[in-house]
Amino acid sequence: MLPGKVPPEVLEKIVFNLLGVEDERVIIKSGVGIDAAAIDFGENVLVASSDPITGAEKHIGFYAINVNANDVATFGAKPRWFLATILLPENADENLLKEIMEDMHRSAEKLGISIVGGHTEVTIGLNRPIVIGTMLGEVKREKLVRSNGAKAGDAIILTKGAGIEGTSIIASEREEELRNVFGDELVERAKRFLEKISVVKEALIAAEIGVHAMHDPTEGGIANGFHEMADAAELGFRVYHDRIPIAEETKKLCEYFNLDPLALISSGSLLIAAPREKANAIVEAIKKEGIPAEVVGEFLENSNVKVIVKNGKETPLKRPETDEIWKIF
Repeated sequence: MLPGKVPPEVLEKIVFNLLGVEDERVIIKSGVGIDAAAIDFGENVLVASSDPITGAEKHIGFYAINVNANDVATFGAKPRWFLATILLPENADENLLKEIMEDMHRSAEKLGISIVGGHTEVTIGLNRPIVIGTMLGEVKREKLVRSNGAKAGDAIILTKGAGIEGTSIIASEREEELRNVFGDELVERAKRFLEKISVVKEALIAAEIGVHAMHDPTEGGIANGFHEMADAAELGFRVYHDRIPIAEETKKLCEYFNLDPLALISSGSLLIAAPREKANAIVEAIKKEGIPAEVVGEFLENSNVKVIVKNGKETPLKRPETDEIWKIF
């Protein structure tokens, strides 16, 4: 298998058939395009999600908190509690662990999250640190958003744009090279894309107005995100290339490294499936918070139709086999 997410057909064949006992309190369980589980606790629902940070070395504590908080928020839940497994490379010093923990602490404080446990070790065979996080949140049962709840005819809303996280990672990991090519100003702006990673605010705004589903596209970028949302709901989609915001910094870095920005890891973007009659209200409410948002397409009844319209021509939008970020490592 290629680096990145395990293909959906492998998940279906192996992973989803080996999940222990059935539990009637599990309202939402594992599935393609479903990034968290929801467990019945009476009036409230516990939402749990787990994600590793493997494609970045700098600021991985920040990424660990925010990426996992994003998954929980897409279910309409407020992230509350975090557990971290920190795997350090051989010969790592205490300063590396301190840097990771300070990153997590600052990020958790900003979002009102408590770090409640986890595990830390030095691991044989690693050449860079890895942080695996588990986020827990809660939401009133009637406010729970189901990630597989998109309906045919729903508008697809995208916040911020394509390749948000990837832009920050590339600028940080290849900083010296890129400064020589593009200069200091553009590289500094690209590095600050890190500040856009959280989607908690816009997810909770959209959930309050009323949505059918939400998803934060990570590996495989927004292209993979469209597929994951559609697969989860057994729908197709049509998206419009000229409506998809791609920042100047993202365009230039992707052109330099010959990457597809639509398939570049994109934590910081949020995909929302909204009833047509609520789409404009959601977009305007998010924009009022200074967060860009646009309707970029719609979900379709026919699950075999997964297309992008570019220059007036409709072509299939293929699911990325792997994230573009791996091409630069």
